[in-house]
Amino acid sequence: MTVLETPRVSTGTPRRDGSTPSRPRGRRLNAGYFFVAGYTVLLLAFGVFPTAYSFYLAFTNERGQFTGFNQFTKVAKDYRFLPAFEHMLLYLVLWLVVLVVLVVLVAVVLRGRIRPGTSAVLRFLYYIPGALAGVASVLVWLFMLDPDVSPVSWLLEAMGMHSFAAVLAPGHLPLILMLIAFWTGAGGWMVVMYGALNNIPDEVLEAARMDGAGPWRTVWHIQIPMIRQWIVYMAIMAFATGTQLFVEPQLLQTASLGRVSPTWSPNQLAFVFAFQQGDFNGAAAISVFLLSLGLVAAGLLVARSNLFSLDDK
Repeated sequence: MTVLETPRVSTGTPRRDGSTPSRPRGRRLNAGYFFVAGYTVLLLAFGVFPTAYSFYLAFTNERGQFTGFNQFTKVAKDYRFLPAFEHMLLYLVLWLVVLVVLVVLVAVVLRGRIRPGTSAVLRFLYYIPGALAGVASVLVWLFMLDPDVSPVSWLLEAMGMHSFAAVLAPGHLPLILMLIAFWTGAGGWMVVMYGALNNIPDEVLEAARMDGAGPWRTVWHIQIPMIRQWIVYMAIMAFATGTQLFVEPQLLQTASLGRVSPTWSPNQLAFVFAFQQGDFNGAAAISVFLLSLGLVAAGLLVARSNLFSLDDK
């Protein structure tokens, strides 16, 4: 009597050796390519191609003829060029110093001095202003800075500013723009820095305490060095955002009825070149100036901080 064996039917499930059928893997790869393709198309359409076209305009004239660095020389000799860049650099210094110091300080306090439940609520509250778009945040600050309607008018008057025009004096703009930028952008970075601090192993902090390190020494010699790369990354991104300053001073210029210069920032100057003077080549040269400044600053920070180093020591 013979025994008939039942033929095995493949179910397509993974084998015990850990391998998987090739078709599902291929589908996953195709899905990955699909999502990457969408980002790549947007990057090319709104990043690479406009940048390449800006370089083309910056090195040619209105007839498309190559002119070398003539466009850069022309805009650099404009009487509005140096003041615009001086305003932007002063704003960047204020913005970066205040951002780095206060964001790291608040993140450290949230991490070590406040109960977890309260810390979560505060992180949420800090993040709320970042949900406002640039225009909306400026409108809120226009209300706050008008002594006639501001809830802090007593503070403005105590500082000798009794009218909206006095508040928007040219010398006050870097500080005002820094406050607007900090109010809208610092909350998100506080959450990032808080997460970076949470990635520090508790064993490291406990070892520091056992060695006699107090709170200040722990922060300065342990926590800040271990999140240094995140701090540098924040500085690079904040610098890049600061060089794009346009909406805030433009709205302040409109609200001040001409008291604020329409070419206060380099981007405003480029706007005037392009849409009031019809000089798109000069506007492109200004944009290339800004791009070069940002790349040099980012390169220096990356080189000095080993931002992309894989060494965990």
